[in-house]
Amino acid sequence: GELIVNHGGDPGVAIDPNGRLILTHIGTIFLGMYSHYSTDFGAAWSDAYTIATGQVEDKGTITMDADQSSPFYGRIYATWVNFTSPFPVLTAHSTNSAENWTQPTPINNPPPQRSSGGSVGVGPGGKVYAVWAAVEQNAPFTEDFAGFASSDDGGVNWSVSQNIFDMNGINGTLSAKNDIRVNGIPQVVIDNSNSSYSGWIYVVTTEKNLAPAGSDPDIILHRSSDNGTSWSTGIRVNQDPLNNGKIQYFPAIDIDDDGGINIIYYDDRNTTSDSAEIVLARSEDGGDTWSELVISNHRFEPKPIIGGTSNYQGDHIALLSVGNKLYSLWMDDFSGIYQVWMAIIDLEPNAIEEPGELPSTIQLYQNYPNPFNPVTNIGFKISPRTEKSGLSWVMLKVYDVTGQEVAVLVNKKMFPGEYWVQWNAQELASGIYYYQLMLDEFVETKKLVFLK
Repeated sequence: GELIVNHGGDPGVAIDPNGRLILTHIGTIFLGMYSHYSTDFGAAWSDAYTIATGQVEDKGTITMDADQSSPFYGRIYATWVNFTSPFPVLTAHSTNSAENWTQPTPINNPPPQRSSGGSVGVGPGGKVYAVWAAVEQNAPFTEDFAGFASSDDGGVNWSVSQNIFDMNGINGTLSAKNDIRVNGIPQVVIDNSNSSYSGWIYVVTTEKNLAPAGSDPDIILHRSSDNGTSWSTGIRVNQDPLNNGKIQYFPAIDIDDDGGINIIYYDDRNTTSDSAEIVLARSEDGGDTWSELVISNHRFEPKPIIGGTSNYQGDHIALLSVGNKLYSLWMDDFSGIYQVWMAIIDLEPNAIEEPGELPSTIQLYQNYPNPFNPVTNIGFKISPRTEKSGLSWVMLKVYDVTGQEVAVLVNKKMFPGEYWVQWNAQELASGIYYYQLMLDEFVETKKLVFLK
């Protein structure tokens, strides 16, 4: 049927090398997985192509091989979960821009536990990667651990690891937000830049009650630098204090041309627990450190969509890196009805569009405690230089009384905002030290005292 017929949600989106728009979705009247395409930028769409039929499917995503040196350049891959026992992850691909698709085949059959999700990405050379969650057998079907698979031959054969890391996803409801349905399903992205992180694989989830996540939902990142053979421990992306009762959920992730990791998510740290805004977290060092920025210019109260089922707010938001810009999209009902909103973030200095509330001054805070032994906290606030100000290069160093540099605490580009860093002086002698913040023409120095 037409695009608006039998559309049950869970959209997957891709654009082929010739600008053809491709959409996949699950069926609601006729069960299965379907695709459509448009050759006129969405003015008209093809009838549905049936990828899989006759059974319940769930959480489909698609991607395209955009590496022009790949033998599979332009191939489109779809992954989803067959929502009947034993709940395996299925895959299909198209070599002709969704004119037709291969027969669906299971990636992880039989799974050790029922699967949920199914996120797919393509890395350098056309290697394909998929991740999913293995969930517990009983309600609320908590995401228990993540599975992973890779293919070197264009999605025909897969090497499978059923459990790459433990997770404790947030599948269920958020009582503070009108009992909306949420999940922590892992999403995968691969660094296709020319940076030193090229080929690294990143998987983002939403978790709680499993370190490094706290007792409230946190955004957690895992990474692999060896094609998925080994994985890091979890990295907590949101930088608000641990266990502060604030909720982050529904992340979307993409890697920019410089190898920066960019993640957006709903966040209520700056507002009441029944509300949310959109925050961007960005790392330029493979996920070791993070800067954060509010990118929405309003807040809203999450609630189930009127006429929807199972208390869904909708669990897909999107982030896409193109050139020096990030295009972030989410949905909220700030206007009175649920709509898609977009913020465009320019990664060049002084060019962020539509910033949220930002500091109005540059300030270096006095460290605390002071005197200290051996750890102290140093805070600073970065202001925008114009209404569209963006990344600035920030340097925070510590010197002894002779002017000798003893520590570099910050040396990178950062968004406007307020930041705190810890300094551990355990290896130094007691005495007076000086810490200095340098940002463009701004320089400020303060004294601190280390007493063993």
